Amino acid sequence: MIEATEFLDIPTTTLADLLGREQVMDIGIRPLWGPVPRIAGPAFTVRCPPGDNLMLHAAIHRAEPGSVVVVESGDLDYALAGGNVCAVAQRRGIAGFVADGLIRDLAEVRDLRFPVYARGIIPIPGTKAAVTPLGEPVRCGGVTVAPGDIVVADEEGIVTVPAAHRTDTLTAARTKLAKEATETLDDWEAAHRSRIDEILARGGFRG
Repeated sequence: MIEATEFLDIPTTTLADLLGREQVMDIGIRPLWGPVPRIAGPAFTVRCPPGDNLMLHAAIHRAEPGSVVVVESGDLDYALAGGNVCAVAQRRGIAGFVADGLIRDLAEVRDLRFPVYARGIIPIPGTKAAVTPLGEPVRCGGVTVAPGDIVVADEEGIVTVPAAHRTDTLTAARTKLAKEATETLDDWEAAHRSRIDEILARGGFRG
């Protein structure tokens, strides 16, 4: 079985090249402090209705160490979590949060160096009333994420690797990176110009 941590050495750009747009979250979900370390782990999925953060607060006590907590919310009026929630998550070994929503206490989170990818910050917290199931497929940043999918996030963006394709994707990514490592800029430039010139010629460009 491929461990999720084996994806820590794989840039999201490489994964995006292999998996395509449908596995890349939208640009609104971004690291809230930097430089942020790359994180990679199996998704622990959470759904929070707008205005309510109960299930994220429940998730930090239930997610396995090494997991990435992925939150469906879409709420831009209330915070899903703050400094204490992030501190407990970090203490329990959670790799980070990827949240389609907002957090607060950014200074505390930054001081902790706990990785949080979200839409932004707001000082007012949500309520804690709505009980929803944990560990079901969620929609986050325009991508459907199932429990156990591999989430890789860095300063370039967030890519999810479907669990069923983790081995093939990791093998392809390592092959691609190894090939790129042996290619000089001169090699790349020559191949690039040849490919661009060929496309231009097919399109009737003369110049």
